[in-house]
Amino acid sequence: MNRKKLQNLAESLCRTAKHFNKIEVECLIKLFYTLVVEPSDRHAIVGLDRNMFRNILHVTFGMTDDMIMDRVFRAFDTDNDSCVSVTEWVEGLSIFLRGTLEEKMKYCFEVYDLNGDGYISREEMFHMLKNSLLKQPSEEDPDEGIKDLVEITLKKMDYDHDGKLSYTDFEKAVRDENLLLEAFGPCLPDIKVLNHFSLKNNPPTQAPHYFYFS
Repeated sequence: MNRKKLQNLAESLCRTAKHFNKIEVECLIKLFYTLVVEPSDRHAIVGLDRNMFRNILHVTFGMTDDMIMDRVFRAFDTDNDSCVSVTEWVEGLSIFLRGTLEEKMKYCFEVYDLNGDGYISREEMFHMLKNSLLKQPSEEDPDEGIKDLVEITLKKMDYDHDGKLSYTDFEKAVRDENLLLEAFGPCLPDIKVLNHFSLKNNPPTQAPHYFYFS
C-alpha cells in the first residue's frame, strides 16, 4: 500500500476506531499487512482467516479456550465473511484494547451469546463454564458442579428471573460488579499483559506478539 492510500485509509478509520490516533491506526494497518497472506487471486478478499486470527489471540493475548477464541473471531468479523478485514481489524482492536465499559459490555455479551438469539441461556453458560472447574478424580459426575455454578451465576445476574440473561440483565450485573464483565471466560486482554507492550510509530515486522498497546 502506498503512502497516500495508507493515509487516506487511516483518516477514514480514525473516525470509526475512535480510541486510536492517526499514527496508531497507520501502525495497525501496516501490521495487518505484515500478518496476512496475499491471496493468489487478486480479486480474493485480503484478510485474517480464522486460524491466523486465533494464533494472534493465543500468542499475543494468551487465550487458550477454543470456544472463546472462535467467538472473539466472530465478534471481529462483523460482516460474517469468515475473514477479518483491515477495517474490522482496526475497529475491533479499538474496542478490544481501549473500549469504554459500555463498548466492552456489548462486545462480551456478543461473545457469550453463542447462538446469537439475544440471550445467554443455561446451556450456553454450561458450555462456557465447563472448563473453569477442575475435575476431581473422585467426582462421579463433575458436570453437577458446573450446573451448580450456572445456578449460582443466574441467581447473581438474572434480575428478571426468567432463567436466562438478557443484555439488560448482563449490563446491570456488570455495572453493579465490574468483575462480572468476563464471567463466562476471558475474552479481553489482561491488563497485566497490556502494560508490557506499547505501540510505537513503526509497527513490528515479525511475530504478532510484538505488538500491543498501553
